[in-house]
Amino acid sequence: MKTFENVDVKSVKEAVGLLQKFAGEKKNAAVVGGGSEYLQLMKVRVATPDYIVNLKTIPGLNYIKEDAGGFRIGALTTLAELEEHKGVQEKLLFLSQAAGEAASPQIRNAGTVAGNLCQRPFCWYFRSASHVCLRKGGEICYSVAGDNRYHAIIGGGPSYIVHPSDLAPALVALDAKIKIAGPAGEKTIPLEKFFVTPQVNARRENILGPADIVTEIQVPAPKTGSKGFYYKARERQAWDHAIVSVATVVQSGSGAVRDARVVLGGVAPIPWRVPKAEEFLRGKAIDDAAAQKAAEIALDGARPMKDNVYKIDLAKNLVRQALVASV
Repeated sequence: MKTFENVDVKSVKEAVGLLQKFAGEKKNAAVVGGGSEYLQLMKVRVATPDYIVNLKTIPGLNYIKEDAGGFRIGALTTLAELEEHKGVQEKLLFLSQAAGEAASPQIRNAGTVAGNLCQRPFCWYFRSASHVCLRKGGEICYSVAGDNRYHAIIGGGPSYIVHPSDLAPALVALDAKIKIAGPAGEKTIPLEKFFVTPQVNARRENILGPADIVTEIQVPAPKTGSKGFYYKARERQAWDHAIVSVATVVQSGSGAVRDARVVLGGVAPIPWRVPKAEEFLRGKAIDDAAAQKAAEIALDGARPMKDNVYKIDLAKNLVRQALVASV
């Protein structure tokens, strides 16, 4: 692990100012909240910061607040706190369940909501010291000709990583927003627009600049007649990232779908929303046939590689199950 300097900051303004200063000095700086995921990157020297800006010392960034408009979740709220929050369990149970599916109990006690959304990929080529892959500034994505059993089947190229967050698909399905502080002040954008594909930037997973910090997630109150589900397939039940995950939110009334959101995880470099499947469902009564058709639409255009064809049927089955459960 490379030698670095830890800086404990007392405010978001101080953190942004320091990050801006370090960027101007051409120094490599990173922010950490829980720090569990970033520590792994440092151990394998994928991350080699000169400075670590520790956000844990900022008071007031760890909270879950509920009002008539929904929930506001502070960036430093831990996954365990989100999982166990009574209000979230009562009104957004599948978000609580998604938080509970992430990592292990020990990591959930330290890992933060913002950290989960800002994870780097868990591709073995990216995390290998012996491979300078495209995402690390090289010229090739080794998964194309290599072992690609867990890689993207949708939206890939030139890099074929998948986004590892459990929270992201659920929050995108809930139409959540994310608040970001930076040198120009604060801005709030739809979470769906936070993530970027490799076609936009082959080295990044999100829009954060070198001096930007996530400060809050905003989740609107659920609409009357809506149900949400999060399903995750993984190899190890004890702790593992999603091979495929699905988040759905379906609002129904008078026996028909009024609105729907379908978001896939583990299949694309970003949480993959499928508007065509959502549009198909509107105005229909969901039965097994309609759910199966929506699942087919959701995976239309998938382009698997040699080792991950299985993901197509797996994703279809999860979409179908989530939609049938919403009836």
